[in-house]
Amino acid sequence: MFTGIIEAVGKVKRIQREGTNCHFLFESSISHELKTDQSVSHNGVCLTVTKVEGDQYWVTAVEETLQKSNLGGLIVGDEVNLERCMLANGRFDGHIVQGHVDQTGICTAVREANGSWLFDFEYDGSPGNVTVEKGSIAINGVSLTCFNSRTNGFTVAIIPYTYEHTQFHRLKQGGIVNLEFDIVGKYIQRLLGKN
Repeated sequence: MFTGIIEAVGKVKRIQREGTNCHFLFESSISHELKTDQSVSHNGVCLTVTKVEGDQYWVTAVEETLQKSNLGGLIVGDEVNLERCMLANGRFDGHIVQGHVDQTGICTAVREANGSWLFDFEYDGSPGNVTVEKGSIAINGVSLTCFNSRTNGFTVAIIPYTYEHTQFHRLKQGGIVNLEFDIVGKYIQRLLGKN
């Protein structure tokens, strides 16, 4: 389990295809602290560390993951948001993030707002995923609060710290992001028979 509080940004150094799987070599400031078999969120996708080599490490994504997330579009030099799984004795600063991406969304607008930034997103609401006003959403693994929640869309505000220390400073209109909807909302929807 994750909290959506990003620890570092990792850079893709190599990509190797093996059948329908894809092996990624990432470089990051937390690589030397990782261990084989450890779970790490990559743009909100939980992947298992398969090998650590100094300041670099390998993970593998299966075809399902590549098709349902933006990891399938990564190229060498791209960056991803990284978060290690939550410690049992740590603070819970974000919200419950499983690392299971529900779908991708598209950034439809980016605008400055007196020192912060507003990002608008659209997504396919047909699978039953919804946002609620002031509810939680994970975008590329970042725990954020929705507003202007509407059918198939929502807005988030990004403060300068988050903008600089995550991929948000690189995200432009038309960019594809990974979305994980709030697990509590998904359970409530299931209990009400709306999914």
